[in-house]
Amino acid sequence: MCSRSRTTTIKHVKLLVRIVSALFALGVALILGAAGAGLFFWNTASIDTTGQVAFDRPLHVPPLADSTVADDGTRVFDLTLQRGTSDLGHGPETETWGVNGNYLGPTLRATRGENIRVNVTNEIGETSTLHWHGMHLPAAMDGGPHQRIEPGATWSPHWTIDQPAATLWYHPHLHGSTAAHVYRGLAGMFLLDEASGPELPHRYGIDDLPIIVQDKKFDGTRLDEDNTMFANVGTLGDEILVNGTPGAFLDVTTERIRLRLLNASNARIYNFSFDTGLPFRLIGTDGGLLEAPVTLRSLQLSPGERAEIVVEAPAGTRNVLRSTPPDLRADFWQTRFSGGDDSVDVLELRAADTLEPNELVPAPLATLDDLGEPTVTRTFDLTSATEINGLPMDMNRIDEVVVAGTTELWEVTNISGMVHNFHIHDVQFQVVEATGMPADHPTLTGRKDTVYVPPGATVRLLMRFGDHADPDVPYMYHCHLLRHEDDGMMGQFVVVGAEEVDQVGVLPLGSAHGSARHSAEDHSG
Repeated sequence: MCSRSRTTTIKHVKLLVRIVSALFALGVALILGAAGAGLFFWNTASIDTTGQVAFDRPLHVPPLADSTVADDGTRVFDLTLQRGTSDLGHGPETETWGVNGNYLGPTLRATRGENIRVNVTNEIGETSTLHWHGMHLPAAMDGGPHQRIEPGATWSPHWTIDQPAATLWYHPHLHGSTAAHVYRGLAGMFLLDEASGPELPHRYGIDDLPIIVQDKKFDGTRLDEDNTMFANVGTLGDEILVNGTPGAFLDVTTERIRLRLLNASNARIYNFSFDTGLPFRLIGTDGGLLEAPVTLRSLQLSPGERAEIVVEAPAGTRNVLRSTPPDLRADFWQTRFSGGDDSVDVLELRAADTLEPNELVPAPLATLDDLGEPTVTRTFDLTSATEINGLPMDMNRIDEVVVAGTTELWEVTNISGMVHNFHIHDVQFQVVEATGMPADHPTLTGRKDTVYVPPGATVRLLMRFGDHADPDVPYMYHCHLLRHEDDGMMGQFVVVGAEEVDQVGVLPLGSAHGSARHSAEDHSG
């Protein structure tokens, strides 16, 4: 009996040893597999296309939008959001969205002091909006998530252009769907002029050019909207489009060209420079011209930011505009999986052997208004990829109440450890302080509406609110990495008269606040 018992015990022990060994081996295999997968994703997360782009397509320049002038002097634009197909480098059948076309939209242009109206018709079959990014205008005309345009409807915002000459843009702002709608192609530039502005290169499409930079990834012929593995910033693409053109080149025919750079990507941050080390002059940022031009060799822009630069490419030369690894000031993981190690070629400038003389860049360029001393200081913590001040976006909650005509200081701190920027509707602000950057850094000296806020950093923004008071309709502030915005990293503020502060309440659930539901409604009043 004892012998049998010992034999049984030994068998059980051997079986247990085999099971433990198998589990150990499986655990080791899983660990090694995970490590291998992690190493694979780490090694493939970095993108480098420098020297590999053919630059075999002429740069498409979006047309200037047609307009008419009504009997009362209002300039009227007609825009249609529509579906189509485009050749973005993967054949002509890539499904895209556009404005008055298959991809992107025309450039709107207006002069300070003009009254304008834009009739926006939605033919994409889904609810959307159209936001005028950087524009000072009434909240009901802003095109944020409360100004929904239903399928088949037309929305007709109207306002007076009342701000300095600047490079602005338009794009959808439907809460929860902004990233998808912009990625598919709904975007375009909106240029503001001043009758008394300085003499600068101004011939659209010749020496004054929109440069709308976007990164894309593809699944066959289809635009791939999936978020990048381990990238909490959202979608990062490995191919670059400029004005919807892959591998774009620009024939330069004048001694100076004015490039209006727009980072219209969903998440990618660019650090622009030329492969030849060619310097350029920065003349403007989001809100308009600088007081004087500044010579630079590199320029970083986060999503939504703009810059105007003047380039003098020597006759007969080729210079490639590229993005080298941006200074995200994030940890190694966030840097790697947020595009911080990437280098991409963007656009080739091909200067003719003989160049036509054109306008020199004057100094000074503009006089910036004194914004005054702040009467209110507000603090905003970028808490995560879904929250500001610990709260996700709520369409029925007013987060801040601002008195019209006052100057405020907003202190924005990125405590999340992630990559973020910060955009405010309706106003252009002055960056008075930014952690890790001198206040007189050239890219911060002009007026802005969007600013990069690195992990652990604080930016202090001075702004003066205008007289567009409305206690019922809010403006937005948010991260302009579009996945973060959609996921809830956004808040709302209203601008009111001093006597209306106590009248502001919670927005009614489901309120459309001026949305377009039926075409007939939109032209009434």
